[in-house]
Amino acid sequence: MTYIILKYLHIISAILLFGTGLGSAFYKWMADRSGNINHIAITNKNVVLADWLFTTPTVIFQPLSGFWMASIAGFPLTTPWIMSSLILYFIAGACWLPVVYLQIKMKNMAAKALDANTELPKKYWHYAKLWFVLGIPAFTAMVWVVWLMVIKHI
Repeated sequence: MTYIILKYLHIISAILLFGTGLGSAFYKWMADRSGNINHIAITNKNVVLADWLFTTPTVIFQPLSGFWMASIAGFPLTTPWIMSSLILYFIAGACWLPVVYLQIKMKNMAAKALDANTELPKKYWHYAKLWFVLGIPAFTAMVWVVWLMVIKHI
């Protein structure tokens, strides 16, 4: 594979990762704010699905394609902008893994509440707040990763 094709796929992957994360966060946050359990249950189900279909493959592809491009271009992984990107990517991932767990739990709680025609448990709202809080450093780290990817220096 040529460097330019790999770079194109890397950029498309970054767009999918960033866009899916931001879009899912927005729609889930808005569904939660609506208080409509049917809307919340469907949105949580689709957010989890989007993570499996789009986020997970791009989370895997991003570092692999980045390492591959660095190798082709002759950049050592210790290059400051690459090392910084990897650290930030690790921070985002460290926030994302618990978010995935929380999303699955919230999806199940919302489905149960919908089936039983009851309100969402208090634990759902605790998880939703934690989910939101974890999204802040994850999103911020990814903004910086994309910035470093574009400027290629510190």
